[in-house]
Amino acid sequence: MSLSQAAANAKAWPFELAREILKRVEKSGKDEVIFETGYGPSGLPHMGTFGEVARTSMVRHAFRVLTDDRIKTRLICFSDDMDGMRKVPSNVPQQELLQQYLQKPLTDVPDPFGTHEGFAQHNNARLQAFLDGFGFEYEFLSATEQYRSGAFDAVLLRALERYDDIMKVMLPTLGAERQATYSPFLPISPKTGHVLYVPMKATNPEDGTITYTDEDGEDVTLPVTGGNVKLQWKPDFGMRWAALGVDFEMFGKDHQTNAPIYSRICRILGVEPPVQYVYELFLDEQGEKISKSKGNGLSVEEWLRYGTPESLSLYNFVKPRTAKRLYFDVIPKAVDEYYQHLAAYGAQDGAQKLENPVWHIHDGQPPEHDMPVSFAMLLNLASVAGARDKTALWGFLSRYAPGATPKTDPALDALTERAVAYYEDFVAPARVYREASDLERAAMLDLIARLKALDPAEKDPETIQNEVYAAGKAQPFDNLRDWFKGLYEVLLGQSQGPRFGGFVAVYGIPETIALIERGLAGELVKAD
Repeated sequence: MSLSQAAANAKAWPFELAREILKRVEKSGKDEVIFETGYGPSGLPHMGTFGEVARTSMVRHAFRVLTDDRIKTRLICFSDDMDGMRKVPSNVPQQELLQQYLQKPLTDVPDPFGTHEGFAQHNNARLQAFLDGFGFEYEFLSATEQYRSGAFDAVLLRALERYDDIMKVMLPTLGAERQATYSPFLPISPKTGHVLYVPMKATNPEDGTITYTDEDGEDVTLPVTGGNVKLQWKPDFGMRWAALGVDFEMFGKDHQTNAPIYSRICRILGVEPPVQYVYELFLDEQGEKISKSKGNGLSVEEWLRYGTPESLSLYNFVKPRTAKRLYFDVIPKAVDEYYQHLAAYGAQDGAQKLENPVWHIHDGQPPEHDMPVSFAMLLNLASVAGARDKTALWGFLSRYAPGATPKTDPALDALTERAVAYYEDFVAPARVYREASDLERAAMLDLIARLKALDPAEKDPETIQNEVYAAGKAQPFDNLRDWFKGLYEVLLGQSQGPRFGGFVAVYGIPETIALIERGLAGELVKAD
């Protein structure tokens, strides 16, 4: 069975969407498929922006495999940077300066960071920098450049001709007060440079102009072409689909109720709307939607300080229609799950590989790498060693995995750096050690005796784990979970931990014995 044949039946969500797009293409006869993602540079790029590009890229790759790459594809990352700045983001400098530029197009607002011509240009560059860092293949388009260059002129003139049809779509969605002043066209005042939300006094499709009352009370007539106006965001969505010939776009759940409006506008402008996919929103620690202007949730840079790029892609791949918390505590699990999927990939058959997230993360070519220890294990090693740099961790790793060095295993080396950073910032401040109960003390003394009976060079996690179980079963614990919880709380200062046999195998039997003895002596509580 060929790869494209397997893709025809693959259940992974990118393939389901790829098949929908193929049906659209077969119906339209297009010889090029346009994938689009939209981005509003009203604030610094956040994780949702990255996720949209990452997920769309996965769908694009699935489509290319499904069609044997017979159909040309493009991915456009579009910045709505001609929007007026309605409020100053709370997470940027020079707040007072920016207040003076409210209602001006974001590209005409000064850059508070002082690195680019304007605020939107700064945010656009930052977006492109981290997209480039992940190796995404895309084309960047600026709304300001598209409007001002005339690229949208033909569709804007068509929108003017069909002004009444667009109004019939929009007005029922608005309250009575908003209906009285609404216009899909937003003129850019030639006097103040503000994006104006004003009603039209006249529309003239014959000469391609609109007439409105400017901020000073004077009537002004402007052409809708050449960047003199922009469209309200809902009509703009549909107009962009029509102008660019978009075949696929995904967006967050907050757009779901407006999606039919976008589609109707697109059809009014003479183009069939694209295949669409709605994903759930990321939530911050308090369960609130992450926001560019608030700067809540995690940034891409923050994730990459503690987690791998692949773990970030995995977090975006898994269950895109399920709301997920985006906070620091999700990173270790995502890192370990990525390596678990990667380890499973080699033994899977062709159909199973297409369902494996690593196939989608790596465009069908996952690397061959067997991570000898988990990220969770590295965090616990850092904890017991009080590691302040990766050297302490490599002392254990080189003994557990002979031949592994920072040079021979750079992926593991990078993971040790991230583990130390995560330990210092999140694990160490939250550790709370306690004394062992009488029942736990008896079990730990038994475990010490069992470990001493083993070869000090023993590295088999299962053998060691069996002894840990035996020590717990020899005592009247109500539940063995209580035994392991006691080990973690007394020895690691936390209520959860790694598979203990694996931890001992990496940390070393003599070192573990010494750790237990320190715990039973109360030294860990005193040192915390």
